[in-house]
Amino acid sequence: MERPDLAPYAARSSESLGRTYPEMLKDDRPAFERDRDRIIHCAAFRLLEYKTQVFVNHEGDYYRTRLTHSLEVAQIARGTARRLQLNEDLVEALALAHDVGHTPFGHTGEETLNHLMVDHGGFEHNRQSLRIVETLEERYPAFNGLNLSWETREGIIKHSSEYDGGRSPELQDYHPEWRPTLEAQIIDLADEIAYNNHDIDDGIKAGLICPAELNDITLWRETSEIVDSKYPGLQQERKIYQTISHLIGVFIDDLVATTRSRLAEFDIITLEQVRRQPKNLVCFSSDLQKKNRELKQFLFQHLYRHHKVERMRIKADRFLTQLFQTYCQNPTLLPRSYQLKFDLYGRERVICDYIAGMTDRFALDEYQRLFDPYER
Repeated sequence: MERPDLAPYAARSSESLGRTYPEMLKDDRPAFERDRDRIIHCAAFRLLEYKTQVFVNHEGDYYRTRLTHSLEVAQIARGTARRLQLNEDLVEALALAHDVGHTPFGHTGEETLNHLMVDHGGFEHNRQSLRIVETLEERYPAFNGLNLSWETREGIIKHSSEYDGGRSPELQDYHPEWRPTLEAQIIDLADEIAYNNHDIDDGIKAGLICPAELNDITLWRETSEIVDSKYPGLQQERKIYQTISHLIGVFIDDLVATTRSRLAEFDIITLEQVRRQPKNLVCFSSDLQKKNRELKQFLFQHLYRHHKVERMRIKADRFLTQLFQTYCQNPTLLPRSYQLKFDLYGRERVICDYIAGMTDRFALDEYQRLFDPYER
């Protein structure tokens, strides 16, 4: 039932290394399609609706959340995979799963939990994503986790971006010497394309980025000129939307062309050859990489370190630190179902799991319940 026109180096459900637990399946969906469906229906995926991307959930309904970000990554990744004749089901499964291990309050929450867990194995969201799909989800009668295919779990733990930490001990189960599938490699850059562009949109909407300042950025200026030539005199707000849309297209076109060129250069015809490469084959051209660095530096200075974003970052660190310390000192504050896991996983790791699974809103409400004397 898989696409008949997949490239010879694409991942195939029929050649998967399989699932951890044998199952009696109720239908004949391809393995990676089944993985995607299980991810969509799991609790951790739904919770992404109320987890921070850049702006905390209560700051407005317009801004991206981890859920809408994941959907945008899936859209970009799937379109890229189709043009490269790769497995769209695996790409979509990985895109939807790549952030399920994220904490409340974005990367601040991740950094805070990693600091608090330094003596207990640390914390990193890819490791937590894998932990969720292998252990923490409890939906099936014969096993914990989602029992995903080996290639999907491999893609989750090998996801890599500028925000991802060092080598995880969990990699030992997933051939760390192997390059991930091309489908998994796409996710790394689809993630970057999505957050670069939607952060511009959200930053402008929040008033933290001035559109005129973007004209100093080569990529934005070049793309804006294309939009001007196609739609002269376009209203400013529509022009911004169109520039972002065209910019996404610039990234995807470059990614597809560069990857095709590298596949031809190294004469790649099998997945085994992909895995033996010293570096990932999916990448941007050197010219676009240079321009992209300029854009990311702009976003870092003008958005991610804006005083309003910084203010919430400091608050979030304090919220989560006090919650963690209070739970450690008073573990009976956790729900009974979590207390029963202390002996199995260790008290600190269970507390970490509990906090990592919180939405922004729940974490703020819990903080108020614990520390506001007038809150019931």
